[in-house]
Amino acid sequence: MKEFELKYGCNPNQKPSRIYIEDGSELPIEILNGKPGYINFLDAFNSWQLVKELKDALGMPSATSFKHVSPTSAAVGIPLPLSLKRACFVDDIEGLDDSPLACAYARARGTDRMSSFGDWIALSEVCDVTTARLIQREVSDGVIAPGYEPEALEILRSKKKGNYNIVQIDPNFVPAEKEKKQVFGITFEQGRNNFVIDEALLSNIVTENKILPEEGKRDLIIALITLKYTQSNSVCYAVNGQAIGVGAGQQSRIHCTRLAGQKADIWHLRQHPKVLGLPFLESVPRAVRDNTIDVYISEDSDDVLADGKWQQFFSVCPDALTVKEKKEYLAGISGVALGSDAFFPFDDNIIRAHRSGVSYIAQPGGSVRDDIVISSCNTFGITMAFTGMRLFHH
Repeated sequence: MKEFELKYGCNPNQKPSRIYIEDGSELPIEILNGKPGYINFLDAFNSWQLVKELKDALGMPSATSFKHVSPTSAAVGIPLPLSLKRACFVDDIEGLDDSPLACAYARARGTDRMSSFGDWIALSEVCDVTTARLIQREVSDGVIAPGYEPEALEILRSKKKGNYNIVQIDPNFVPAEKEKKQVFGITFEQGRNNFVIDEALLSNIVTENKILPEEGKRDLIIALITLKYTQSNSVCYAVNGQAIGVGAGQQSRIHCTRLAGQKADIWHLRQHPKVLGLPFLESVPRAVRDNTIDVYISEDSDDVLADGKWQQFFSVCPDALTVKEKKEYLAGISGVALGSDAFFPFDDNIIRAHRSGVSYIAQPGGSVRDDIVISSCNTFGITMAFTGMRLFHH
């Protein structure tokens, strides 16, 4: 297949629309089901690059959940503890621990469940049955992977009344070194961002604390590769093999750090015993549970529980999660890694990151206030590496 005609572009009025390779080469994909659209393919090709790069960097099966050309999360295939399985609504999936790929997607999809509603999925490996069953019950637009087990493919084809988008990509495809796009009828051309993110990038530690354990290196690499495919400005928090908070497309660095930090805090609080113990009625859909949990965590839960709208979802009235309890719970968090796609211009970012348990930071460096940012890291005992490489993505 040398080109694929799309229903329309970003919006229904933008016609005609198609995807093709400019030199007339065959597309490196096969559409196994559905009819993906313009934004679907933007998500598919960006997300595939992310998981392929994660797999190459860390040697582990990887998955990501994408929405509007930015990842909500990305993760590698590490088994989930029971509390995280419950928080991600996957504690009933048989054989989950036996499928690293399914563990990776359970982590990625479970991180920011509200943002992942209607996501595009990318998998670094051939999709197995366990991963397909996990995907089957989530609201999703489509998936891209290098292959699908026959039974997994049939499971996925049953989604969306048979219209679920399933794309298979040639994992050996190498794109041209130069890439182009048009804006306002004007063609932009640049070299592809082939910069390799690996452990060597973390060698220039500029803080008094030089301790950077293997888990911290892994999580910083996950954060940085996630940022490489996130709309800038962007900041990413990661821990235990997964991105837990992505702040994308903000004009101010501190707003990236706050947004990503808030998402990371919510991810942690989803595992609070009071949240895990919320007595939802069996009839409450998963998406409604997500919305309710988000409100319960983010707002004054006394006010939430006093609202009859929310009471109808519970078998009995649950206990409130107080501001004091949330602060105490989050105060015990540490070992979180943070990546930034450009330098921190002020130390307000470090102060905010510390509040979310950040122990390790990787950022390009190069600000006129680097000394202030480093001093702030020293105050909190944070280890920070200067990578010397900006990771803008637009």
